[in-house]
Amino acid sequence: MKEMREMREMRGMREMRQMRENNQLPIPQSPVPSPQSPVPSPQSPVPSPQSPVPSPQSPVPSPQSPVPSPQSPVPFMHKINRVAIVGGTHGNEFTGAFLIKKFEQLPNLIQRPSFETITLLGNPQAFAVGKRYIYKDLNRSFFSEDLQNSTLSTYEDIRAKAIYKILGAKNQSQVDVIIDLHSTTANMGLSLMLGSYHPFLLQLATYLSSVNPEVKVCYTQAEKGSNFLRSLCELGFVIEVGPVAQGVLNAEWFQKTEKLIYTVLDYLERCNQGSIPESENTLTFYQFIGTIDFPRNEYGEIQAMIHPQIQFRDYEPLKPGDPIFLTLDGKTISYEGTSTVYPIFINEAAYYEKGIAMCLTEKQIDFKF
Repeated sequence: MKEMREMREMRGMREMRQMRENNQLPIPQSPVPSPQSPVPSPQSPVPSPQSPVPSPQSPVPSPQSPVPSPQSPVPFMHKINRVAIVGGTHGNEFTGAFLIKKFEQLPNLIQRPSFETITLLGNPQAFAVGKRYIYKDLNRSFFSEDLQNSTLSTYEDIRAKAIYKILGAKNQSQVDVIIDLHSTTANMGLSLMLGSYHPFLLQLATYLSSVNPEVKVCYTQAEKGSNFLRSLCELGFVIEVGPVAQGVLNAEWFQKTEKLIYTVLDYLERCNQGSIPESENTLTFYQFIGTIDFPRNEYGEIQAMIHPQIQFRDYEPLKPGDPIFLTLDGKTISYEGTSTVYPIFINEAAYYEKGIAMCLTEKQIDFKF
């Protein structure tokens, strides 16, 4: 198996080099943090409210897996035997948590003939009190070294180790696919958040966005060295939906998320049966390039808010010179950059503590299957 995997990786690398030589693929640079990763403290230097907001300096992440050729369909890699659906990784994101409750009561909804589906409530204590977490963000607690560190003993550290045992070690996962359910206060719609260019994930993302135009696909951070729960599995990904207020169960997004989960499970079943037809769909995805914090004073206090012209306009173009912030006294701060970007997670409530006003992405249309 190891030799076969190495051969596939070598073949993928040759294909990617050929694509770059033919100018079919933008050449990424070095890895960057995920939009959900911690950023410098609010006390760090930030833009002045009187100045234009600088362009993000973070480079574009490098793919960790071979990128498939746009000219041919991606082969199915291996049989799916076990799928894990996780909800409530953040305790105040009720959409995923209550879907887990429903699936626990009606397990037949998520079972398919050729594979087993298990459910997991990520952070039960935080869910019980309606908080994102008790002591620390559970979805930032899966670094390999942290999972092996017995001195880390907060509730989330202990819970991360328990989940690690249930789902399996990285590269030795006991599940083939992880679907981690999240919701956001930002206008992210139905978003598929990938941390890998794995060919199968690209094929799945292409299918989902073709059958449901509401689905957006975003590449965030390479899973190598990631501290996200999804990184416990090579085929782990996040379904992020919103806008949904924290601690609120929204029927519309509950139903849309549920429907998308069934579509994913049905697709996996068809893969196992070898019945996925070839298609000519093009995958549009948004590649994370950096984050922007709110303008702050020397004490770390926020001095401006999201400009009304971009509020709730996630995935829409932001051009150099466009309004981005509005100071408390009504002055507009413009975005200063060299190219058009596409903000996501705009004004996400959970990111205030992380020093993130929005994440920036570049729009890519590169893959045809």
